[in-house]
Amino acid sequence: MKRYDKAFKEEAVRLSHEVGPKKAAEQLGISYYTLQEWRKRKNLHGEEAHIGSGHAYATANKTTREMELEKEIVELRRVNEILKDALGFFAKDRKR
Repeated sequence: MKRYDKAFKEEAVRLSHEVGPKKAAEQLGISYYTLQEWRKRKNLHGEEAHIGSGHAYATANKTTREMELEKEIVELRRVNEILKDALGFFAKDRKR
């Protein structure tokens, strides 16, 4: 499997936007599907896209525990908002 550096991938994505992905892939001698994958990564990760083989994106550098804690924080914030709404509802009822 051939590996390409970041500069080549970025130039290929730029060219694909100018002349279209099929034509760019033909001109560069790469697979259309490979180029489409590079375009997708560029859209998803922006400047962090195409960081090179064997390297993970910044979000992948988090440990499993860190990701679990972040999910738990989101869930706790959601539950907290629900409880605040319920407190407001019952507080209105008591004032009557």
